[in-house]
Amino acid sequence: MITMYFFKKYKERIFVVVVAAILIVTIGLTSNRSEPMSKFESLLGGVLTPLNKFTNNIRQGISGVFSSLKDTINAKEENELLKEEIKRLESENRDLRNIIGKSDYLLKEEKLLESTKYDLVNAEVIGREPENWFDVFTIDKGKNDGLEIGNTVIEAVEIDSNVYQEGLVGRIVDIGDNWAKVVSITNEKNSVAFKILRTQDGGIISGSSDNIVEGLLFDYEAEVIIGDLVYTSGLGEVYQKDIFIGEVTDIIDNQEELTKKIIIKPAVNFKKLYNVYVII
Repeated sequence: MITMYFFKKYKERIFVVVVAAILIVTIGLTSNRSEPMSKFESLLGGVLTPLNKFTNNIRQGISGVFSSLKDTINAKEENELLKEEIKRLESENRDLRNIIGKSDYLLKEEKLLESTKYDLVNAEVIGREPENWFDVFTIDKGKNDGLEIGNTVIEAVEIDSNVYQEGLVGRIVDIGDNWAKVVSITNEKNSVAFKILRTQDGGIISGSSDNIVEGLLFDYEAEVIIGDLVYTSGLGEVYQKDIFIGEVTDIIDNQEELTKKIIIKPAVNFKKLYNVYVII
């Protein structure tokens, strides 16, 4: 009874021990001999061969799993490296597009600085008024940079092929140590004394709610034509003299009121105004 109980309890282990013993005996009998195998050896080989094949398949399967896992890890690492490379290339692409986008006005600024007679302070537009997006904005320079309320603000513009001048932006109306608020000429409350370059006839211009510039000539009979260039006259000493304002695009002649108005296309594109100069 004890023997039967022992066999039932440990039969799996006994089976493994017996198989192992048979394998050891078989190896001993078959190593270094040239005689043909006995029937018992042949029978034993026929039983053990499928077992060996089964265990070999399991070993290869496990090896394949680990190899696949290694390949997966390597693929993830390569994927992360590719993502980082894509981010780097996208960043370089943005920088290049930014440089290309700025190249036009950078060239204008370089040419202006070579020819201007004014002492200029470069400033960047850092903020705009929500209700007056193109009319009022803030720059990153102030009292610490020698700026004052009333300073004329300009941008480099090309008035002819390879001819660059100061294009009128506006003037400083409020200031701090490292900032200043600028009102542009498109603001309807901002008046500028002007003159027609060709005839020297003068008048006063002001902005409008449509972000255009209108001018009223002092002399109703003043000669003006579409395409005339308009500059600051310096009258009232509000703005520096001889700053380019823009070009006449339309003329409104009111004979009943004996007034003559002009519509001016500003030299400055206020929708793309990011960098300016202040005359000090």
